[in-house]
Amino acid sequence: MLRGLLGGLAALMLVAAGVFWWQGRAETGFGEAPALPVQDAPEAEPEELPTADVEGLVGVAPPEATEVGRETKRFNMLDKDRDGRITRNEMLAARAKDFRKLDKDGNNLLTFEEWAHTTVDKFRFADGNADLWLSREEFATTRPKPKPRQKQKCACK
Repeated sequence: MLRGLLGGLAALMLVAAGVFWWQGRAETGFGEAPALPVQDAPEAEPEELPTADVEGLVGVAPPEATEVGRETKRFNMLDKDRDGRITRNEMLAARAKDFRKLDKDGNNLLTFEEWAHTTVDKFRFADGNADLWLSREEFATTRPKPKPRQKQKCACK
């Protein structure tokens, strides 16, 4: 019963769309195009440019910027639709971007390998002979690079 009713409604909508299309096509298909108005000869350009006497005039003052507090800025950053409320989706939007970066295969499931991809990639790079274990020499390649020492600032003369 419902299927027949929906089918009849869809057929009626298709007929209505065809009628509108046919009427629009009939208007543009027959008859002559209206004549375009003839333009007059262009006016002669003025010899001098107009000037304005702006001496003593003052324009409208620009709007003043209001001080927005740190919490207001934080709230506005999360309230994307500016309705004065933060929904769950608005709150989690930033996390979703980070999740999509970690989800390498795009299946919305985060495996341990995807979560630990930095360590997995580091192990794969260090395991030069691909025997799935690291010797002391291979492990030494994973050592973090030393940070440059900052120069001591001395106030002495």
